[in-house]
Amino acid sequence: MTETAAIAEPDRQTTPPKATVLLSVLVASAFVMILNETILSVALRDLTVDLNVSTTTVQWLTSGFLLTMAVVIPITGFLLERFTPRQVFLTAMSLFSLGTLLSGLAPGFGVLLVGRVVQAAGTAVMLPLLMTSAMRLVPPNKRGATMGTISIVIAVAPAVGPTIGGAVLSSLGWRWMFWIVLPLAVIALVIGAVWLRLDSETRSVPLDVLSVVLSAIGFGGLLYGLSAFGESGGAHAVPPWVPLVVGAVALVLFVSRQLRLQRDDKALLDLRPFRNRSFVVPLVLAALLFMCLLGAAAILLPLYLQTVLKTSTFVSGLAVLPGGLLMGLMGRPVGRLFDRIGPRPLVIPGAAAMAVALWLFATLTPQSSLGAVIGFHLLLMLGLSLMMTPLMTSTLSSLPDHLYSHGSAILGTLQQVAGAFGTAVFVTVSSLSSANPAGIPDAAGLRTAFIVAGGIGLLAFATALFIRKTDGQGTSAAAVH
Repeated sequence: MTETAAIAEPDRQTTPPKATVLLSVLVASAFVMILNETILSVALRDLTVDLNVSTTTVQWLTSGFLLTMAVVIPITGFLLERFTPRQVFLTAMSLFSLGTLLSGLAPGFGVLLVGRVVQAAGTAVMLPLLMTSAMRLVPPNKRGATMGTISIVIAVAPAVGPTIGGAVLSSLGWRWMFWIVLPLAVIALVIGAVWLRLDSETRSVPLDVLSVVLSAIGFGGLLYGLSAFGESGGAHAVPPWVPLVVGAVALVLFVSRQLRLQRDDKALLDLRPFRNRSFVVPLVLAALLFMCLLGAAAILLPLYLQTVLKTSTFVSGLAVLPGGLLMGLMGRPVGRLFDRIGPRPLVIPGAAAMAVALWLFATLTPQSSLGAVIGFHLLLMLGLSLMMTPLMTSTLSSLPDHLYSHGSAILGTLQQVAGAFGTAVFVTVSSLSSANPAGIPDAAGLRTAFIVAGGIGLLAFATALFIRKTDGQGTSAAAVH
């Protein structure tokens, strides 16, 4: 099987024979990898005590994972052009397996963070490989259903991460979160080495090192500065605004350099997809969605359950399981609906449900019942499931074939930046609003953070109104344009 222009032809109506095998291996591998984004979220309290660090420091095990992905993903546009899918896959799984081993053996916070960063580097490469392969191998009239399956990976894996983490933590300890994942990663690596023998056209493109450096400084500076505001009452040797300013300047320089390099098709991250309205509007909405999914649902909610309702890690993990299962069940049905009716009839109700659920979270008190929390979470997951597949499919389907790899890199980058940004914002707000002198989030602090999340939900609903019914559906008038 070769990935050539013929496979990606817009008028193709059938899936290549071995495409199902390829996508199945990629989906299964990506699920194991993305699960690690949030599997530690229920362990923040235990890790704070065991590693003797603050809450805002230990949250870097999650936001640092996301940030590393945001730094690495822009490079994947280059990697997918320069190397074969087999080479990219084996590298990604090897990095992830090594990072998992380091995390399991970590004697302290520093080594654990390094292990998470190595894990994230492998995960970052896998996401664009998965999405680009799906867009090139699946005909336009079936992309919604296929992307529905991929949405199970991208959305459900982070959603059920706390459940699995809680179950493991309650009986085995946090290191076993890595020892259980390691053999799964190795098995995926072996299967991929056997099955993913694909012929692929590559071209020698230069890697612009300066762009990589600017990207790392830009995203790293923004996230570090934001997270630093909430740590130790904001007392730091370097004021938090310094990395924020440095990061913003670096990102401006990064964008300027890409605009120059793309004239000769040498950009690390080609920004021409931003010229397409049908790409930009779903992209912005997807970023807001991931802020709420990874920041509010995966971080704030477990903190509320454990610090306010005083539930065990196991119970807090079980509380979010129904919502994760609901999103998994909705993936392919929503994808099929997208293929028939387009994104608008799905995205607008989904955004409304997400906004309502986030404001309901803001009403929670120490006296709230666990049943109410589960109900609100189910509503949130319903809204997210109605949005996830249409948004991912709309963004990439609006692009011509030669921009798929860069479009998927942009989508993956903004998703992870938004998730890391949301995590840092919500944890910082909850810490600063807490009456606890140590900055540990309490009921008042978490309520304030949920109010901020509710505001983001309203912004997402307003953005959803700009989605057009035909955005990303079918082939190609948008892609040709």
